[in-house]
Amino acid sequence: MQQKIIILDFGSQTTQLIGRRVRELNMYCEILPYNKFPTNDPEVIGVILSGSPFSVYDEQAFRLDMSPILGKYPVLGICYGAQYMAYTGGGNVEPAGSREYGRQQLTAIDKSCPLFNGFDDNSQVWMSHGDTITAIPTGAHVVASTPQVENAAYYIPDAGNGKPLFGVQFHPEVFHSVQGTLLLKNFVVDVCGGKQGWSAANYIETTVKELREQIGSDRVILGLSGGVDSSVCAVLLNRAIGDQLTCIFVDHGMLRKNEFSDVMKDYECLGLNVIGVDASDKFLGDLEGVTEPEKKRKIIGRDFVEVFNAEAKKIKDARWLAQGTIYPDRIESLNITGKVIKSHHNVGGLPEEMHLSLCEPLKWLFKDEVRRVGRELGMPEHLITRHPFPGPGLAVRILGAITREKVRVLQDADDIYIRGLRDYKVKLSGEEARSVLAAGVPANMENGEIEVSLYDQIWQAGAILLSEVRSVGVMGDERTYENPVALRAVTSTDAMTADWAHLPYDFLAQVSNDIINKVKGVNRVCYDISSKPPATIEWE
Repeated sequence: MQQKIIILDFGSQTTQLIGRRVRELNMYCEILPYNKFPTNDPEVIGVILSGSPFSVYDEQAFRLDMSPILGKYPVLGICYGAQYMAYTGGGNVEPAGSREYGRQQLTAIDKSCPLFNGFDDNSQVWMSHGDTITAIPTGAHVVASTPQVENAAYYIPDAGNGKPLFGVQFHPEVFHSVQGTLLLKNFVVDVCGGKQGWSAANYIETTVKELREQIGSDRVILGLSGGVDSSVCAVLLNRAIGDQLTCIFVDHGMLRKNEFSDVMKDYECLGLNVIGVDASDKFLGDLEGVTEPEKKRKIIGRDFVEVFNAEAKKIKDARWLAQGTIYPDRIESLNITGKVIKSHHNVGGLPEEMHLSLCEPLKWLFKDEVRRVGRELGMPEHLITRHPFPGPGLAVRILGAITREKVRVLQDADDIYIRGLRDYKVKLSGEEARSVLAAGVPANMENGEIEVSLYDQIWQAGAILLSEVRSVGVMGDERTYENPVALRAVTSTDAMTADWAHLPYDFLAQVSNDIINKVKGVNRVCYDISSKPPATIEWE
C-alpha cells in the first residue's frame, strides 16, 4: 500500500507549494478540491487544509464538512485552514487591524508540541492573512505566537479517536518560513507515520512496470517539443517499451536558434525513435501578414494538428497517444469550482477513427520531480534544466506579423541572451540557495554558499522582438531606424505567479552590447521589470 497525504485546496496560490514540500520529504501526496475528500481511501494517513483568498465570513468562502476527517486522520490547517477549523470548532476569527503580511518571528514556542519538535527559538515564519484567530477552538491550546499574532499556532492533542489537530496562521510551505520544511516533516512523518518511500528511482521502477502492463505489445505515438516534460516522458517510455514508441518532433520554423538540429542529435544519443518534420514553410506561409496574437496561436495549433496527424497516420497499428502532462497541468485544468481554466497542455484534434487511448506517464509529478526522474534516467543536464518555452515558439515573442527575417533576428538575439545566462556564474546563500537547491539544480554547498549560473537561478527567460516599433539610434556617423529587443527573465515556482529576476547590471550591459553589435536589425535593448500579475510571463 502506498501511503498518501491529502491536501485539500481552498484556492490558495501556494497550495502547489505545500504539495512540492511534502514530495520533497519523499512522501506521496495528492492535491484535491476542498470538497472532494476521498472518504474510502485506505492509503490516506493525514490531511492538510490549504490557505484561501477568502475570509471565513465571505459569502463565497469555501466551506468543508469536517465530519469525514476529524477523529479519523491527523489534520494540519494552514492560514485559512487553521482559521476555518477555529471558526467551526468553537473559536473566533476577526479581521486584523491591518493585513498581517511578511516575515515574523515565532515566540513562546511550545516545543513539547510534536509540530514544533526541533524548532529554534525565534524561528522566522511568513504571514499572509487579513483575518486573525482571536479565540482558539474548543479543547485547543496555543503552541506558538508572534509579536503581532497571539494565536499563531494551536494544537488539539485528541480531536477524536486519538487523532490530533494542528492550526498555523503562517505558511510553512514558503521559503521565508526557515523551518517550514521541518514543521511539515514533523507532521507528515512523526505525527502521521509517513514512511518516506517516494523517490525518483521508485517512481521509475513502478511506472515502467505499469506501462508494460498497460501497453502490452501495442505501439505508442508521442509528440515531442524538445522541452523537459516531453523529453523525460519519451525516455521513460523508451525504457518501458523500447521500439514500440515512435516520437514525432515538428519544426514549425519558430524554435530557438539551431534548436531542431540540436534536439534531434540529443534524442538520437538517447536512443529514441524520432521522426523529425521540417514544416516551417507551411507554418510561416500560413502566418504571413497575421498580427493578432490569438489568431497566430490558432493557426499554429491548427497546422500542428494537421502535420502531426499526417505523420501519425503513417504509423501502423498505433493504439496509444502519449503526452508529457504533469501534475500541475492537471491541477490547473480544473479549478475548485469545476470550471476548466487551462486546456492547452494536451495535443488535440487527432482523427477519431485512429481510436488512440491516452498515456500520461508523468501525470503525478511536479516539475522538479520530472527533472529528478530525468537525472535518474541518465539524461543530459542541459535537457533536464531547460526553461519552459511556449508551444507557438517565437511567434508569441515577435510582436506583429511574422517573417523569416524577423525570426532570424530574434533567434540571434535570444541565442546571445540565453548563452550569456548559462555562462554567467553567481554565488547564492540563505533563502536564495535553498530555493535553487529545492528546485533540483545540482550544486554543492561550500561555506554556506552554492555557485550556479544565472540560467539555473531563474524560471524562464527569453527575448522579445518589438517588430512594429522603430527605434532611432546612431551607429558610426549614421542614424539608424531599427527594432528594439526586450529581455525577459522571471523567478517562479509554478508559473502561476512570477517576479522579474534582478539580473546583475554588468550582465545586462554586456548582453545589450553584444546584441546591438552582433544582431543586424537591432539598435536598442530593454529589460522587462514587470511581475505576474499584473503582467504575464509572455508578451502575447
